[in-house]
Amino acid sequence: MRVRIQRIPTEVSGTHTVRGVHPAASFRAHRSLPAGRHCTRCRRVSRMVVSAAATGDQQGGVDQTLNPRVAALKPSKTMALTDLARQLRESGRDILGLAAGEPDFDTPAAIVDAGVQALRTGQTRYTPNTGTAPLRAAICQKLKQENGLQHSPSDIVVSNGAKQAIWQALLATCSEGDEVIIPAPYWVSYPEMARLAGAEAVVVDTTADAFLLTPARLGAALTPRSRLLILCTPSNPTGAVYSRAAQEALAQVVAEHPRLLVLSDEIYEHIIFPPACHVSFGTLPNMAPRTLTVNGFSKAFAMTGWRLGYLAAPPHFAAAAAGIQSQSTSGASSIAQHAALAALGLGNAGGEPVAEMVTAFQERRDFLFDALSDIPGIKLEKPEGAFYMFPEVTAFFGPTIVAKDFGPVPDADTLCRYLLETVGLALVPGDAFGGGDYLRISYAASMATLQDAAARLARALHPANFSTS
Repeated sequence: MRVRIQRIPTEVSGTHTVRGVHPAASFRAHRSLPAGRHCTRCRRVSRMVVSAAATGDQQGGVDQTLNPRVAALKPSKTMALTDLARQLRESGRDILGLAAGEPDFDTPAAIVDAGVQALRTGQTRYTPNTGTAPLRAAICQKLKQENGLQHSPSDIVVSNGAKQAIWQALLATCSEGDEVIIPAPYWVSYPEMARLAGAEAVVVDTTADAFLLTPARLGAALTPRSRLLILCTPSNPTGAVYSRAAQEALAQVVAEHPRLLVLSDEIYEHIIFPPACHVSFGTLPNMAPRTLTVNGFSKAFAMTGWRLGYLAAPPHFAAAAAGIQSQSTSGASSIAQHAALAALGLGNAGGEPVAEMVTAFQERRDFLFDALSDIPGIKLEKPEGAFYMFPEVTAFFGPTIVAKDFGPVPDADTLCRYLLETVGLALVPGDAFGGGDYLRISYAASMATLQDAAARLARALHPANFSTS
């Protein structure tokens, strides 16, 4: 079996240090030492730092040099395309945007009412760093009843969105030169967060296995430096769901590596379609001490703008994440936390309001899957959760493919530009998620919008519109 693994190194690795200098101080020290004293990787960083100043990277007499890790960050294509679609729409263009990972529903009324009540009753002051006591207690109760996870309030860190919780988990657990195992396709921010934390992103391709990491591929990717495995189920961008059996098989591999932790991103747990069901990795035998669970309120409760997520982790790691938060943002919004408490009071899995949204998502999934399957050249797996399609579109781009009235279409990025310019359809190229042969389509939109989008896509991808040069 061929296993495709891509190691994406950080610009600075703590395993490569200046001789005679403590690892924690090596990056600072190697700036002032001769290049010959550095390893190859460190020399690259040293040259980058020097060249920024030496090449006149200045404006108004101020040195514009950035931290190398920040300078190497890639922008989020999902955010960029969503912003572009919004700008074009505001300029008068007829644009359908299916790039954003955001429910189109309003936040349920009971949650909004709780937020308004918090405002009217003066609940507008700083909260404890890790979240209010009632909310953390309610999260623990939710995790126990719905997920089978046992946590105390001190294990919970409430943050400004699940993204912050993930970032703090990475920063708390990963050291210079550690490796973070990331199954591809992946959420766009995982590799960039790993690099910012000083780790190496080890990307493992899963496209040959229905977008699910297998034990064999995981085992082949692991080394003594492996520190963290990131699992997202249901998956953004593919909608794939790991069954209990699939996770148990992975857990057996994890158990063989004492340093390896698992970050279980469960933000889409409630948006799942039968017969698939959600399983929290931390409930598997002997996995609780290794598992950092991330969840939040944005997706299932349609609360993206409220910005609230949380980390549930073993005490040592929760305390470390709390320390990071205390020195960065401090506690999350008091109003959002009151609203989240109401969200957790709606009932099991969000009660009727969330169930109605999930039913709508499933109807949209079924429609869009059938519509895309009818377009010649598109190949796709039927998603079991979340609200994304991830079709393979290699039939429509390549080094010799030309689109009528547009020009060459060498890759998925160009294909997305072709769709935006010709039929006003904003989608995200798959390379943003580590899957360059694919597009991500969000079906978190009304049925009318999806019907219009499917018609535009079929029109743009008609075989008569493409030729070879």
